[in-house]
Amino acid sequence: MSPAAAAGLYLHIPFCSAVCPYCDFAVLPTAAASSRRYVRALIGELAMLAEEELAFDTIYFGGGTPSALAAADLDAVLEAARGRLAIEEDAWLAMEVNPEDVSPAALDGWRELGVSMLSLGVQSFQEEELRFLGRRHSPAEGERAVREALKAGFDVVSADLIFGLPGQEPGRLLDSIRKLVELDPQHISCYQLTVHEGTPFHHRRLQGRLLELGESRQGELYELVHTELSSAGYSAYEVSNFAKTKAGRSRHNQKYWDHTPYLGAGLAAHSFSGRRRWWNEPDFEEYCGRVEGGERPLAGSEELSDAELALEAVMLGLRRSAGLDLERLRTVYGVNLLERNAALIERYVEDGVAVADGRLRLTSRGFAVADAVVRSLDLGLD
Repeated sequence: MSPAAAAGLYLHIPFCSAVCPYCDFAVLPTAAASSRRYVRALIGELAMLAEEELAFDTIYFGGGTPSALAAADLDAVLEAARGRLAIEEDAWLAMEVNPEDVSPAALDGWRELGVSMLSLGVQSFQEEELRFLGRRHSPAEGERAVREALKAGFDVVSADLIFGLPGQEPGRLLDSIRKLVELDPQHISCYQLTVHEGTPFHHRRLQGRLLELGESRQGELYELVHTELSSAGYSAYEVSNFAKTKAGRSRHNQKYWDHTPYLGAGLAAHSFSGRRRWWNEPDFEEYCGRVEGGERPLAGSEELSDAELALEAVMLGLRRSAGLDLERLRTVYGVNLLERNAALIERYVEDGVAVADGRLRLTSRGFAVADAVVRSLDLGLD
């Protein structure tokens, strides 16, 4: 991370028309009264954040579903942020939306907000898969949303897909990928379905009503994603993110992957200063009540040790196509990864899992087992 790197601002909008069974984010059903109260609280929290003394060049509306709020409410939040924080005039603005919220009027409103990257939660073009995932749109609505967003002229239109559903056949995933590629968005994110503790999917798994795909099948589907998108001109710049050009990449999310500071505002939002990490209250009443009482809604914080920062640097570096700068790891964190893991890394290279050329980079095969690769490496930090 460069000392001069500008930070990113994350603004959490927790509302959804319904909560998907795989979601473990801080979300709650939309209600007019609660959304008005939340917007006031979020604006109130932003007034307290100037003490962090950061400069920002990216803003990200995430959730939940930011498109559940009217553009006027989002604009009020942005104006509050710009009035209290050092935000660059041409800051890059990204926003997550659901396909069913896309309309000509909504697109016009988001354009007027200055949204640079519109990220659509398409997830699949298979009716059965969308119902399983608890999504409210149809395959046709997903296609329409992407087409209309592209016509609206945003700098970057991104679409998400989820793969690795129970019993998912490669042909169905391939069909969704090809339909999305045909629409030609600038950016695509492909996430493997993860069953998080406390979610409805987790309860179904405990009851034996949800059987996850085995690791080998998950790996096959992951390599299919990479092969298909690569052949269509999409480069994997991160383990789950693909773009046709560097300009099509998510400027904000890249901050998370290279230890650039970021500041989060809103329910359960996380922040990182370069060594310290802190997070907000995840409970709606607690969050709003504390802000209304003039108190920052912090739930906890931690100071990261050199060893913890080094481990994160390895984990995050190996998630990106740029890979891990081995010399920087040695000089900044005192970890000579190549020396301590010479035989293991050589085997990964021979097996087509990694490339080592001053940087340690994972191939598409390596991306599929990235977590296992990180666990296998000896950092000498005990």
